[in-house]
Amino acid sequence: MKNKYLYLIWFIALLPVMIFRDYTPANELRYLSIVDEALRNGDIFTFTNQGEIYADKPPLFFWLMMAGKIILGGHHMWFLSLLSVIPAMVIFMTMEKWVREENPENQIEALLMLMTTGLFTGLAVFVRMDMLMCMFITLALHTFYKIYKGNARKSDSFLFPTYVFLALFSKGPIGILVPLLSTLLFLLYQRKIHTWKQYWGWKSLLVLLLGCGIWFAGVYIESGSEYLDNLLVHQTVGRGINAFHHKRPFYYYATSVWYSLAPWMFFSVGLIVWGMVRKKIQTELERFFLIIILTTFVMLSVISSKLAVYLLPAFPFFIYLSVLLLKKTDKTNIWLRISLAVPAAVFALVLPALIYLPRTDETFFVGVPLVYIAAGIATLSGLAVLYLLFFKKQIYWPIRVMALGILLTVFVAGWSIPQLNPYLGWSKLCEKAYAVAAEKKVSDYYVYGISRAENMDVFFKKEIILADKEEIVNNKLAGQLLLISKKTIKKNSDIQSAILGKERYEVGKYVVVAL
Repeated sequence: MKNKYLYLIWFIALLPVMIFRDYTPANELRYLSIVDEALRNGDIFTFTNQGEIYADKPPLFFWLMMAGKIILGGHHMWFLSLLSVIPAMVIFMTMEKWVREENPENQIEALLMLMTTGLFTGLAVFVRMDMLMCMFITLALHTFYKIYKGNARKSDSFLFPTYVFLALFSKGPIGILVPLLSTLLFLLYQRKIHTWKQYWGWKSLLVLLLGCGIWFAGVYIESGSEYLDNLLVHQTVGRGINAFHHKRPFYYYATSVWYSLAPWMFFSVGLIVWGMVRKKIQTELERFFLIIILTTFVMLSVISSKLAVYLLPAFPFFIYLSVLLLKKTDKTNIWLRISLAVPAAVFALVLPALIYLPRTDETFFVGVPLVYIAAGIATLSGLAVLYLLFFKKQIYWPIRVMALGILLTVFVAGWSIPQLNPYLGWSKLCEKAYAVAAEKKVSDYYVYGISRAENMDVFFKKEIILADKEEIVNNKLAGQLLLISKKTIKKNSDIQSAILGKERYEVGKYVVVAL
């Protein structure tokens, strides 16, 4: 199987999800709302969410979203998904080219593993800045290594800091910290720290200062010192030392890495630990990959604000280092087979578990035919992997079968997304509310008990009104339209009484009530 076909297979597998999926309320809809607000206000360097300063993220990704809306005339999931899919493909190509230059073995296995690493694959279709930053970090580290090995072009001395700045400009300080610390520690380990100016000398300093200077000047001109202070102090020192969001303990990534790298977690982490203990990490490439992994892991553990997705820049190196070490192992090793057998056994149980599950608002996918077919594919692929591991005593084919089984499962399940969307997002809910409002000749939309509901303005093209319990219970919203979750109704007997006998329209986990 040629590697170029794998890119096509991976893209086709994700295509139904890219086309049909609704926006997630937690982050994606907020980003759309921020972009709409910026376009209305004519802002370029600074952003607001519902009128409040939003300096959490740099401008680059928002610029791409804004360009998409201007060119296409609106927000489209397929286009927004491409903002993560294309960077993921660049990472695949960069890692493949990088490793092939020194070790052409097992390229198919490495590529398939990275393509099906759980969190990496998920972030390849979600509307987030992480994959874009990861792409620039990967390009920066590859360019550094080319300069280190003496294989660089003249332009690489400027491309290296440019990639670093673009990583910073995509997501924030992690974009510069990962390449800076990884490269300096690698040079220190190789006893070549005296060459640091070759990478972080005046050219790099000039590019970074010029880029940041233009950015910060634009921020100050557009919104003044308050926004600049929020960007430079609150979002850096605040998140790093005493996080106001996503504060987690030091050991957080030691637990999250296991599900983040699924289904390759035991295989990948196990091989890397084995390589370290047995001193099998011998080449400069292997040492560099290990230092990138350890540096990113430790640095992120020290930072107060933590999310599983923050570890994304290390994922390509986890996968490729483990595959580089695979050729040094005894392929008949029982522990190597068990590391693949455990996730395969989980896949084998997917269909039986799905048949056993009752349907609730939390298990909304139960009863959907295409979901059962996808679960059947997962189960069959898991059984096939177990057969190849323990009856055929193979290692490479089980990796391929598991990865291709995952991609086929994702492809089939993706076609069920239209049926699942009422439970995944708010577009169907808002469509129904808009239709009911037109019928009832109501102009306002009241919401209660739905987190981050203010970002529904993306659909309604106007601000929604957050209702309080007293208004609903005391019938102060008579004649109005209320959007509320089923869970909120179930938990509150007063609200149950207040909406008793009212016209209700259920949409997924929510209800539109004509009061």
